[in-house]
Amino acid sequence: MSKQYSVKQLAELSGVTIRALHHYDHIGLLKPAVRTEKKYRLYDHGDCLRLQQVLFYRELGFSLLEIRDLLDDPDFNTAVALHDHRKKLVQRQKHMTSLIQTVDRTLALMEGEDTMTLKDKDLYQGFDREKIDRWNREVEEKYDPETVEESRSNLSKMSKAQFAEVQKQGDRVTLAIAELMDKEPNDPDVQAQIKLHHAWVENFYECPLEMYRGLGQLYIENPEFTAFYEKIKPGLATFMAEAMAHFADNEMRY
Repeated sequence: MSKQYSVKQLAELSGVTIRALHHYDHIGLLKPAVRTEKKYRLYDHGDCLRLQQVLFYRELGFSLLEIRDLLDDPDFNTAVALHDHRKKLVQRQKHMTSLIQTVDRTLALMEGEDTMTLKDKDLYQGFDREKIDRWNREVEEKYDPETVEESRSNLSKMSKAQFAEVQKQGDRVTLAIAELMDKEPNDPDVQAQIKLHHAWVENFYECPLEMYRGLGQLYIENPEFTAFYEKIKPGLATFMAEAMAHFADNEMRY
């Protein structure tokens, strides 16, 4: 019989939190091979391989539900998927190399080390045009034009130092929330940090509670948002969405 892992052991092995593994089980993404009489989850080698696929697809920007549907397809083949992952990761490697070259050339120009003329169009060398087009469509489809304009206006009024400080505030509160993922989303400590997160969002635009709840949904529906938070800590996007929804519900009572 192959080795079996408890949910705690699999979390330590993979870096995916216990809470995230519970969530994956709940949505049918990663169900344990065995459930004991006492309801303990036990994962086998096949589960480990499936979790690896989950992490690969997350790295490539797929949502959890999209991954579940892919892995549950009767025609899904792990070896074929791995070859496809390798191909896409090599493409990403080339893409990252191109972006690094753009950064280096821009820095050289700014520091007076570039003896050749860098044209404005070269500033965007290596960026994924399809992704930029998708971002543009998402702004048009999901964000109120007035909110977008307000955000742009507020950003334009910030000095570089102010913007850097706002970024640091966002990083601090996000990391603080990630450190609290062993608690429930409605825990007072979590909600205290979520309140700070809501205040941070309002540096950019006025964010009524219903809009804030919707922002939380974007964290799990928008692949770029999800990927950003999942890289900080697996399961963070879902945790934040739940905590933000609880904050919105309870703040609206008063």
